[in-house]
Amino acid sequence: MGADVRQRLFVALIPPQPIQEYANEIKQQFADRYASRAAQKSPPHVTLQPPFEWSLSDLPQLEQQLGAFAATQVAIAIGLHGFAAFPPRVIYIDVERSPELLALQQGLAVWLQETLGIIDGRAAGRSFKPHMTVAFRDLTKQNFHLAWSEFQGRSLQLEWMATELSLLKHDGQRWQVHQNFPLAIAPHASHA
Repeated sequence: MGADVRQRLFVALIPPQPIQEYANEIKQQFADRYASRAAQKSPPHVTLQPPFEWSLSDLPQLEQQLGAFAATQVAIAIGLHGFAAFPPRVIYIDVERSPELLALQQGLAVWLQETLGIIDGRAAGRSFKPHMTVAFRDLTKQNFHLAWSEFQGRSLQLEWMATELSLLKHDGQRWQVHQNFPLAIAPHASHA
């Protein structure tokens, strides 16, 4: 019997290419001007289930459960509105806390806990704050203050339809999309 190889994984919503390119440009500005490159180790995303360790031999079971969960979910609109921060290290694109997004995140957390025993230990007592990180961890306090003075007033209004969940896997260097799971139910047509 071989060793149980564990893999770091997380579940997120990944925006379409134009929004990814915009967010990656912002990340590059942080790398060039504020020496913060950590955010470049993953594609732009909104985390739904933070990183957890999972046995590679049990990966098919995780994939099956994510597919089953996604098949019960409605595609949702994700709104990006300006920039915000978790001082003194993190600057992010602010994601609207819509009831639909909160329900999706909460539903996923309950599903993963009940079907696979995956628990977000960091979530205890903390409410979900959706965000798209553009600088963190290696952003110094001094550079945080310089960058925040530039970004806190910057306006941004973008929106996309999230139509799939993405399972990301850490390859030892960076996070890569391992598999996407379509949200099977089309959104209700809005009456304008």
